[in-house]
Amino acid sequence: MSITEISPREARERQSHGAILIDVREEHERALGMAQAARGIAKAALESDPSAHLPRRDAEILLICQSGARSLQAAAALQAQGYAHAVSVQGGTTRWIAEGLPVSEPVPDIDADFHDRYSRHLRLPEVGAEGQKKLEAAHVLLVGAGGLGSPAAFYLAAAGVGTIRLADDDVIDRSNLQRQILHTDARIGVGKVESAAATLSALNPRVVIEAVAERITSGNVERLLDGVDVVIDGADNFPARYLLNDACVKLGKPLIYGAVHRFEGQASVFDAGRHRGTAPCYRCLFPEPPPPEAAPNCAEAGVLGVLPGVIGLLQATEAIKLILGIGEPLSGRLLHFDALSMRFRETRLSPDPDCAVCASGRPFPGYIDYAAFCAGA
Repeated sequence: MSITEISPREARERQSHGAILIDVREEHERALGMAQAARGIAKAALESDPSAHLPRRDAEILLICQSGARSLQAAAALQAQGYAHAVSVQGGTTRWIAEGLPVSEPVPDIDADFHDRYSRHLRLPEVGAEGQKKLEAAHVLLVGAGGLGSPAAFYLAAAGVGTIRLADDDVIDRSNLQRQILHTDARIGVGKVESAAATLSALNPRVVIEAVAERITSGNVERLLDGVDVVIDGADNFPARYLLNDACVKLGKPLIYGAVHRFEGQASVFDAGRHRGTAPCYRCLFPEPPPPEAAPNCAEAGVLGVLPGVIGLLQATEAIKLILGIGEPLSGRLLHFDALSMRFRETRLSPDPDCAVCASGRPFPGYIDYAAFCAGA
């Protein structure tokens, strides 16, 4: 089916003689201004029930969007439903404005930065303006501003998560720069959370970065978790992992797990605190840590520099999904990634009915000496 395209000037001329001009962009896009006297009807709404908006199938209908692609699709959809005189405005609103044709005034008090910065999110029906506002209202705790924390924090800030609390007491070393992309050579010796805050604020000044230069302990974990919606484990060490798991179970917070070793990584979501008996916690998978010699850290065993980037991005993805309430989270699933073979595989996880921390009806056993617990495994 061939769809007629006309220039904005021709559309304006036809509009003056009674043709109906319809802007098929989303409401948040039209709020920034649209062709004068155009009717605003989102493409999906128009295509799903055109007769509700256009009772006459013989009417001359001019469709306009931002650049001309969506209006062309909408014109094809209308023609397929019997609207023979539906045409598309070539170049869309962008060309309309460039040619100096009249436009309506933007909605008063519109947040232009919000609409420009998050325009690609706003076009997703699963996100939209409402979802983006959920992201702006969200508060995420990210423990660790290193290999996993760097990519996770970068993309959470870019996505518009409103408040990111970063906890890490380490300082930048030259060996970190191979994978910890929040930091630069000029900041060697600077605290990681200080460096991270500078980088993330430069990327998105709308985001509040709470830099906490502390190592997470039993004494401060509940303070760090206070008020947050989602917790991301970017520490990648066993004492922090068990501590975060136990605290998240006790306080009912979802925990996004990530781990890397040489060329392999893992990610999952542990949400037993909110879903006792149906979702596992980290201790359901690993009731006790492996002996230290079986799990050397990155300094001892090495790690492919891009590997934490892959796993950290998976963690950020899960955080965004949890905040928006979309998709299927990794709860009950452990995702394995092998960089050398470029393969993902999945292991199903079930809650342990005898778990020492998250078993249904079991009171919280209290925090322990996690360093001694992991060292003595």
